[in-house]
Amino acid sequence: MVVKIHPTITIRLVLITLFGGCFALGLLGTALAQTQAPHVLLLKVDGLINPVKERLIERAIQRAEADESNLLIIELDTPGGLLDTTRKIVESILETNVATVVYVSPRGAQAGSAGTFITAAANFAVMAPASNIGAATPVSGAGEDLPDTLANKATNDAAALIRSIAQERARNADKLEETVREATSFTATEAVDLNVVDFVAEDIDDLLDQLDGQTVTNNAGTLTLDTRDLQQLRVNKTFLDHFLEFISDPNVTFILITVGSLGIVIELFNPGLYVPGVVGIISLLLAYLAIGNLPVNWAGVAFIILAVGLAVLETQVAGWGVLAIGAIISFLLGGLILFTQFGGRSPTLPPISVNLWLLAGVAAALALALALLYLLRVIYQTRSGNGPKDHVSLVGELGIVTSDLAPRGVVELDNDTWTAVSLDDIVILAGESVVVTKRDGLILTVFRRADSET
Repeated sequence: MVVKIHPTITIRLVLITLFGGCFALGLLGTALAQTQAPHVLLLKVDGLINPVKERLIERAIQRAEADESNLLIIELDTPGGLLDTTRKIVESILETNVATVVYVSPRGAQAGSAGTFITAAANFAVMAPASNIGAATPVSGAGEDLPDTLANKATNDAAALIRSIAQERARNADKLEETVREATSFTATEAVDLNVVDFVAEDIDDLLDQLDGQTVTNNAGTLTLDTRDLQQLRVNKTFLDHFLEFISDPNVTFILITVGSLGIVIELFNPGLYVPGVVGIISLLLAYLAIGNLPVNWAGVAFIILAVGLAVLETQVAGWGVLAIGAIISFLLGGLILFTQFGGRSPTLPPISVNLWLLAGVAAALALALALLYLLRVIYQTRSGNGPKDHVSLVGELGIVTSDLAPRGVVELDNDTWTAVSLDDIVILAGESVVVTKRDGLILTVFRRADSET
């Protein structure tokens, strides 16, 4: 006897089998994760310490706890970073149940400023040969500490923090406090001799060999490390991590602010173009996202926006160079103070600024564009005649609106494109004919031709 199975039943059986298989694989994967071989997690952290690095370290700590890793090693190379972010990272390292190592590597690496706090917070502080640890606070030409740095409230707060970390990890509190108050730095050998760090390791394998058999005390209690034949697993950055790091570069942030301001201002002066406005909004949103990872001076942002506004205004009215000069000065000032912090520097933050070559190059390009505009204006004025006649020579001419006048837009006149405003702020749609009633530099005042015929 042949048994026939309805197609609907067949489909249901297939779906049940698929979902059941996926569920079984999920359980198997969870079981494997819980029973995976002893391993150490490795995380590379380099560059400025900011919220992006904080989230990366926090994710590594959470993974180490979830996977019951034997050890978490943070390979650190940083000039410093934001104090608030540093404090959060230190809290995460001190609170975790996983044994932690901060390894200042590779050779020539540094744990500057904020990096000193992070290194001191780990259960084991280790350095590669030829690396150094300590503050990057600026000093005077004679080598003394800057008075405003020593008097800064943030410095006192940071000194108290690093002292408490040193006491928690049984390190040399006096020498670690010196890295904050006196900008002291130590070589790897000096740091070991002064009990600032625990030992020097040539590489990860050497580090694991020296850790084997040592005891560590944290929230989970006291345990003896067995680091022989540990599988080494690496925590990699996500695409989002790489992207946020890229836009958080001071030079990229500066470019985003400049491009965003330029796009918005162009759109405001020439409504209906859309592309500058869209590009401007996206750039400013990305800049705002990056600003959260950098100590931005908002006065610098204001100067850059003012500079762009003056530059665009120069193209719209007969400023004859005055607005252009103001734009260049504002732009240079904005770029120079964009990341300048007044009232005392952060004790954990290295000097941050826009690359002077980039600033000079963009300023020169802006000056060149405005000078070219001025030259073209002079040539055009010379060809069309100087004096009062120049301002009335186009009066009565007919044109076609190519971008809605609401009331400002664009008209085409004798195959030339002009910025125009409508008389009495009347909206004139694209495609309509207009008559020129007045010319002011490169700006025409027009009215709808149909209105003159009624």
